[in-house]
Amino acid sequence: MADNDVCMVQFQPGGAIVDAPAGTLIIDAARQAGIDLNIPCGGQGRCGRCAVVARAANGTDAIKRRSTLRLSADDIAAGYALACQTTITGDVEITIPPQESIARILTSDKTARAIELPFEFDRDRQPLRSYLLSMTPPSLDDQTDDWSRVQAALRRATGWENGFAIDLPTLRRLGTVLRAAEWQVTAVVEWDTWDRPAGPPRVVDVQPGDQTSHLWAAALDIGTTTVTLYLVDLVSGRVVAQAADYNGQIRRGEDVISRIIYASKNNGLAELQRLVLDTINGLIAQVCEFRKIEPQQIVKMVVAGNPTMQHLFLALPPASIRLAPYVPAANQYPTTRAGELGIDLNPQATVDCLPGVASYVGADISSGVLGSGLCSVVETNGDGLPVLFLDIGTNGEMVLGDCDWLVTCACSAGPAFEGAGVYHGMRATLGAIEEVWINAQTFEPTISTIGQEQGERPRGLCGSGLISLLAEMFITGVIDKSGNLNFELYDQAKLATLAELPTFRGPRVRQGEHGGEYVVVWAEDSATGEDIVITAVDIDNLLRAKAAIYAGCAVLAQSVGMSMDMISTVLVGGSFGKHINVEKSVQLGLLPDVPWENFQFLGNTSVRGAYMALLDREARQRIAEIARSMTYLELSADNSFYDQFTSALFLPHTDITLFPSVAALLERET
Repeated sequence: MADNDVCMVQFQPGGAIVDAPAGTLIIDAARQAGIDLNIPCGGQGRCGRCAVVARAANGTDAIKRRSTLRLSADDIAAGYALACQTTITGDVEITIPPQESIARILTSDKTARAIELPFEFDRDRQPLRSYLLSMTPPSLDDQTDDWSRVQAALRRATGWENGFAIDLPTLRRLGTVLRAAEWQVTAVVEWDTWDRPAGPPRVVDVQPGDQTSHLWAAALDIGTTTVTLYLVDLVSGRVVAQAADYNGQIRRGEDVISRIIYASKNNGLAELQRLVLDTINGLIAQVCEFRKIEPQQIVKMVVAGNPTMQHLFLALPPASIRLAPYVPAANQYPTTRAGELGIDLNPQATVDCLPGVASYVGADISSGVLGSGLCSVVETNGDGLPVLFLDIGTNGEMVLGDCDWLVTCACSAGPAFEGAGVYHGMRATLGAIEEVWINAQTFEPTISTIGQEQGERPRGLCGSGLISLLAEMFITGVIDKSGNLNFELYDQAKLATLAELPTFRGPRVRQGEHGGEYVVVWAEDSATGEDIVITAVDIDNLLRAKAAIYAGCAVLAQSVGMSMDMISTVLVGGSFGKHINVEKSVQLGLLPDVPWENFQFLGNTSVRGAYMALLDREARQRIAEIARSMTYLELSADNSFYDQFTSALFLPHTDITLFPSVAALLERET
């Protein structure tokens, strides 16, 4: 069939039919049919998660596979193909298997737990204020225009003798609001922004009647995986609602590199911006419904996120971030208006994107340093030793210092610890194995699964489960320090002993279709009807991820002439950090071997810092100072990183003296 021939493509379930030119990718034909397939690797054919079944309408081959990565011979024989790597060459029926859900599983916290602040909230240090204005209506004797009348009332209410500014959209509706409210209104005034510390105060909104009891704003963290939003009352300074959801961009790439690549394709940048805006607007709708307010009542938003996420949010081309010399379009961003971006807030609300440091260390880290209280920890310790701040998520960023100095770097750990790139990896949702214990005599695992109390059966392994599993496999001898599977576990004597156990179904370590593997869950016990395994390739990917994180920390310490044992406290931020087991993480060599009581797991420090910046001018200024003061190390240009990385590829490390607690444990096990 010639490339200009037209093929009929029918999608199941649903029966949607489209005509597509021969040579069209299945993924593009699906979009033409209005079907949104998940492509977590950004369409590079690496993840295998867009696999579909293709059946030719006339019994002949109607597709051409460019890649069969992650497809077995049985899969190909059954008609499976990667939608992002397979073109249509004839009339074909495409069946789409159930996709991994990225539906909302994290919802608004209706209790809105109190977020403690390291400072006393003072409204005078808050740049947004609301004022009740009572004015006499115009008459033939007083023909002062509406805007001048409002400015005069504001001068009386604030004592400010100079003029005020107003945006054209607000001015357009001013007269209608004044007359409908019978000349008693609430004016919301923004006295300054970080990039406009001087100049006339701006009237953001004019609302009918007395609405001074509340003043609504939002703090936002755009994570690669999760977007988190706080609704804040600027009158009390409290977080009154919280919501989180998966970043809709996950459909187009699970890591920043995949999304940068996708953004350079066709209309990819606009699509990625739309996906994250849809996520943000969904969160706004959630918190507004809970508080029974309208989104237009929210008059400011402060935004944190890594450089790629902020570029995509603002529709700034991110391509230069991944290309040498790794320079973003900006590290400091101009304030803009919600209406310009398409955010469902008051259209004239200021959107303040916090400043970052470099191509892979962004506002999530500068904001996170403030939100983690790193400086306070240094002062409390009083030992003069530096503190390490880690944000472990889809990306791995770290900061070392004592607040008089700060050095930072980012490592390309990839999203392995969030289940991506792992054969049976998945996100931390229902059915994910989150904890594993292995019996050192039988090598049989015991697992804990998210949702098992409700009868949920295991579907795969999430990040915390992978860390737990890998550490247990190492400590019990299922794998050696290089990560190699031990096929000598099951000699004839051992098999004879295990065969007497009623639960034994065969050796867990075996050769599978994709090489060596360890069976975590047998098919009859899983929700998918197939064995859940961790493969030798998975183990190698996880070792690389953990090695990159530890090596980044080691390079930071080395850059200032220190060793890892001189770190006094480890602060772990990020949602992922809340769920990892510190004991297992140290056993892997993912985290440094310091006393467990010296670890603090803080959750989302990025959104906490954004919240602080929303409330207080000085906090906002402090984040800018943190960003300016950090010394950034580009690991790709640092020869010592490769040496540290190579040393950290072993469990827990080639130098076991760096992990004395693990050495002691291994000695006891022996």
